[in-house]
Amino acid sequence: MNEYKTSWGVKFGYGIGALGLDLSYGLFYSYLSYYLTSLGIAEAFLLIITPLARIWDGINDPLMGTIVDNTKTKMGKYRPWILIGTASNAIVLFLLFSNFGMSGTPLYIYIAIMYVLWGMTNTMADIPYWSMVPSFTNDMKDRNLVATVARAFSGIGQGLISILTPMILPMLSTGLKKTEDGYSPDGFSKWALICGIFLIVFAVICVLSTKERHVVYSNEKFSFRKVFSVIKSNDQLIVFMIFAMISNAGWYLTSSTAVYYFTDVLGNPKEQSLFSTIGAVGSALGLLVIPVLSKKFSNRAIYLISLTTTIIGYILMFVFGPVLKITIAMDVSYAFASIGIGSMFVGQTIFLSDIVDYGEFKTGKRSESITFSMKGFLQKMAYTFQTLFLFGGLGLMNYTQQKAVETFNEPTKAAIGIICFAVPPVLLTISLIIFKTKFNLHGKLRDEVHDYIAEKRASEKA
Repeated sequence: MNEYKTSWGVKFGYGIGALGLDLSYGLFYSYLSYYLTSLGIAEAFLLIITPLARIWDGINDPLMGTIVDNTKTKMGKYRPWILIGTASNAIVLFLLFSNFGMSGTPLYIYIAIMYVLWGMTNTMADIPYWSMVPSFTNDMKDRNLVATVARAFSGIGQGLISILTPMILPMLSTGLKKTEDGYSPDGFSKWALICGIFLIVFAVICVLSTKERHVVYSNEKFSFRKVFSVIKSNDQLIVFMIFAMISNAGWYLTSSTAVYYFTDVLGNPKEQSLFSTIGAVGSALGLLVIPVLSKKFSNRAIYLISLTTTIIGYILMFVFGPVLKITIAMDVSYAFASIGIGSMFVGQTIFLSDIVDYGEFKTGKRSESITFSMKGFLQKMAYTFQTLFLFGGLGLMNYTQQKAVETFNEPTKAAIGIICFAVPPVLLTISLIIFKTKFNLHGKLRDEVHDYIAEKRASEKA
C-alpha cells in the first residue's frame, strides 16, 4: 500500500510550533523557581504547591485529551486547540512572571493561581500539538522523521531560553530589586512578554503549514473510568510513563539548577550562556545522528545508546565541574550528554506514537489524545520530582536566607553541584534499567501492530 509522506514544508511548519511551546516551557521549568526565590518566596511554598498542582493535572490533562478527541471542526480536531492553547498560555506566562508590586499573602495566592493556570493552558496547547504526529502519515519512517524535526525545534526553543536569558535579562532588568547578577522581577516580566508573543506567532505558522490527514474522531464523553481503562489496558503506556518520567526528572534537575550553579556557586551567570550553547550544539548533533544510527539500529537500540551516552556525560560533568572545577571540560562533557538527551527525547515521541497504535491494536479503540495527555502529565510529574530534589535540598541549606545577603556557604554550594550534576545520572540509570527490562514494544510486536493499523486504515477507506 502506498502511504502518504509529508513534505519538508509541513515538517518544518509543524516543528516551528514546538519552538514556540518550548519558549514558554523552558522559561517556566528553567527560571520560574529562580524568579520566585528572588521575590523571597519560601522553598516550602513550592514544595507544597507543586504536588497539589499535579493532583489537579491528573484530572485536567486526561480531560483535555478527551475534549480534543471529541473536537470536530473544519480545521480538524488538533489545530483549533493549538491556537486557543498557545494564546492562553502566552497571557498566563506573562502574568506568572509579573508580580505587580504584590508581597506577602496576596503574592502567594496570586502565584499559586497563575502556577495552576500555566499548567492548564500549557496542556491546552501541548496535548493537541503532540497528538498530531500520528495524523500526518502512517509511514513509520516518515512519522519518525516528523517527530525528529519537531523534537529538534523543541530543543532549539529550550536552548534559546537557556542561552539568551542570561544575556537578555540584565538588559531588560531595572529597578531597586536588581541583584548583583543583573536580574530583576521586571526584567523577567518583559522577557516573558517577548516569549509569549513569539509563542503565538509560531503557533499560527504551525497551524497554517499543516493538515490533518489521518484523523479518528470520538464521541465518547469524559469519564475517569475511560481514562483508567485506557491506561490500564495499555501496559506499555504505563511502562513508558515510569521510565520517561524518571529520566526527564534527571534532565530537568540540570536545566533548572544550572542558573543556581552558575550564578550562586561560580558567580558568573553569563557563563551559563556558553554552557547552554554547547549543550544545544550537542542536542543538535544528537538529532543528526539518529538518521545515521537508524540505518543500522532499531529504535530500541538507539534509545539505549542515547541513555548510556547521557549517563557517561553526566558523570564526566560532575567530575570536571563540582569536583575538579574545570569549567571548560564540564562544558564539553555537557555537549556529550546533550547528544544523548536530544536523541532520547525524539525516541520518547516516537514511542508514544507507537503506543497509540498499540492501544488500538489491543482494544480496537484509538485514544491518541488521552494517551498523549500522559506525555504532558509525566513531564509535569518529572518537574515535581525535580522540585522536591531542588527545593528540598535548598531548604535544608537555608538558601533563601543566604540569598538575601548574596553570600553562600560551602555546604550550600556543594549541595547545588550535587543536585545539578550527581543526582541526574542516578535517575537516568534507573530509567535505563526499567526501559531495558519492561518496554516490549519493539521488533516482532511493533511490526505486528503497524501491519494491523495499516490494514485497518486501508479497509476504512475502501
